Amino acid sequence: MFIHPRSQNRPFDRGSFPLETLTRDASIIAAEIARPPIGASAAPASDGPLARAADHYRTLFAKFADGDVAPQRAPVPDDLAPRTADIKGAAYFLDAAQVGVCAMPTTAWRAGTDHPGHSHAIVLLVERPRLPEADNLARDWVRPAQAAVADMRAAEIAVCIAGHIRAMGFAARAHLDGFSLVDHDRLAVLAGLAVRDGDRLRNPYLDDFSIAVVTTDYALAIDLPLHPSALSAKGLAYWLGINGARSGRERNRRARRKTHLSAYPMETVKRVERPTTLILDDEVPRVPKRAAFFQRALHGDLGDKAKTERTRFAFKTPLSWSLLQVIRSLVPFQGGAPAPSPAGDRYRDPQANANAIKSLSYALGADLTGISHIPRYAWFSHKEDGSAIEPYHRNAVVMLIDQGFDTMEGASGDDWISGSQSMRAYLRGAVIAGIMAEMLRELGFSARSQTNADSDVLHIPLILWAGLGELSRIGELVLNPFVGPRFKSVVLTTDFPMASDQPIDFGLQDFCNGCLKCARECPCDAIPFGDKVMFNGYEMWKPDVERCTRYRLTNARGSACGRCMKTCPINKVVDADGALLTRIASWIGVNLLWLKPITVPFATWFDDRIGHGRRNPVKKWWLDLELVGGAAVTPKGTNARDLDVDRVVDPAAQKMAYYHANMMPPPDDPSPQVLDRKAAMAAKDLLETIDDARTRHAAGGVKPSHYVPTPPLNAEAAVPAAKSPYQ
Repeated sequence: MFIHPRSQNRPFDRGSFPLETLTRDASIIAAEIARPPIGASAAPASDGPLARAADHYRTLFAKFADGDVAPQRAPVPDDLAPRTADIKGAAYFLDAAQVGVCAMPTTAWRAGTDHPGHSHAIVLLVERPRLPEADNLARDWVRPAQAAVADMRAAEIAVCIAGHIRAMGFAARAHLDGFSLVDHDRLAVLAGLAVRDGDRLRNPYLDDFSIAVVTTDYALAIDLPLHPSALSAKGLAYWLGINGARSGRERNRRARRKTHLSAYPMETVKRVERPTTLILDDEVPRVPKRAAFFQRALHGDLGDKAKTERTRFAFKTPLSWSLLQVIRSLVPFQGGAPAPSPAGDRYRDPQANANAIKSLSYALGADLTGISHIPRYAWFSHKEDGSAIEPYHRNAVVMLIDQGFDTMEGASGDDWISGSQSMRAYLRGAVIAGIMAEMLRELGFSARSQTNADSDVLHIPLILWAGLGELSRIGELVLNPFVGPRFKSVVLTTDFPMASDQPIDFGLQDFCNGCLKCARECPCDAIPFGDKVMFNGYEMWKPDVERCTRYRLTNARGSACGRCMKTCPINKVVDADGALLTRIASWIGVNLLWLKPITVPFATWFDDRIGHGRRNPVKKWWLDLELVGGAAVTPKGTNARDLDVDRVVDPAAQKMAYYHANMMPPPDDPSPQVLDRKAAMAAKDLLETIDDARTRHAAGGVKPSHYVPTPPLNAEAAVPAAKSPYQ
């Protein structure tokens, strides 16, 4: 409790509510089975622009309710406990509020349906979002859409779980509101998630919730129905956080915060006019998508092995593959034309608009949100096919999606769950930004979601300008003061008028300067041990992106990599249930910046001594499986790293490659551009120190020639761009 979170010894697949403490009653099963079948389901009606957008996405998810089953069954354990932990853990990982499993009685199928006769049902509850305050413009958006938003999220989770099971070689079908063959209420009672109270269902902890169901022939351990006495479960133990479950205190703390504020006190962090690292705005080059190293791998620039693995590296597990399918389906709906006329005088106050957009983002599931203008250099210069991009929006809503502390605790950072952590955050971000953009377009404002699958903007500069973090030693990665590097970003660009946030300063430059943990623990030596440099107009600790990309693509003992996130000392839980020492250290770090020279050396030493960054086996909920040839098999190996505290760090011995803008491939040349690593290592000599760059720029000196990107070929005969895994 003092050093580690309350939840340290709580298995993740139990969820954040203490369902295991509730009284059960097996006699209810017979009564539920005896109830007559109900009729066919009807699609709920949409009311308002947010509800219509949420319903549209629920309809998109319904396309994945059923599908092909893998040709052979995965080598899953005969023991039902780890099977069930994998399924429940995945549902909680995808943010279900509660999960239960029951046997599937014949009477739970809706009357007159041609059903598959599955043996088990997985029942998912999703809590409905909070209603914004009376003076918040988002209240009118959210009020008629609370059920639609929760129904949409339940549908998203259900289709991903069903796809995960099918990828393991078992039949599974998701049942969503309007697309269901089953009696949701009956199954919620049988799975121990609800108690009947007349004509309505009640849950011990949730007032309003939506239900989705997955039926399957995959045998799982079943839960028993709740005894009615379970409805009195909110006692002292609940408020204190019994068994490491999230405490009632923490839930109340979050509920008391204004809806435009995140769960974390970002409002207490120091705001500054510019990011804490130097950006030479007029010298930062606009770069083409073709230059991104994952895109270069698709074109064959990194060789045949990297090209092949680029199409599967983060998608080579059953769960991540299921998530990918849904992500792909959302790309065509990221943009579109706005309604003919904006919504009049109602949205003339930029600050009120900003608060409303933030409340909306949190209602849809974002973890941290900021707003910024879009500097010209934050736009890519060219699309994947080489066509030029002209900036088309003024403002950016920048949202961070937490990749999950508990799941990260159970992992090495580069094992078989890493890819799913990324894909879950990318899917969640795509859904949130996509729905927000669709709603704004219906209100008459131009808007587009910018996702990992298809973005016309670079996210890193926007995260900085939106006040969500500072650049870190990890390099081209921003750290937030409350979740560290444990997030993925999504951006909504729009002309909706909004007040911008300011950048923040929580002393990260001093912290990272005195901490080398991410560099020490990097499995491919891609994070620098040395000082910051100027790279393409940015002050940064420049990582060896080629080396990092190659490892993430070709990692044979896991899926992708997030080891730097796993081991960073700022990857912590900062809330009422977090470790007391963490909360104290976080407060000091945010509010007493002058203490950094004293606190940083101790903090980084102590972080190692308490074992932060080691795997916690209690938190491992997933089965290690790899998709090979369309079938899930036992991997040949699994990374099982802990900490390498005795590793000798020698900056002089580290050989880093620097691919400046003038070494980028032409934006419209899809043919392989073989990397010249020797030249990139020699390009170290072109780097300026921060002081030299600042002095040169202030004196009006000429921009370095290596800041100028390779120009387009402008060839008359265009060659198709490499096909993205998201296509």
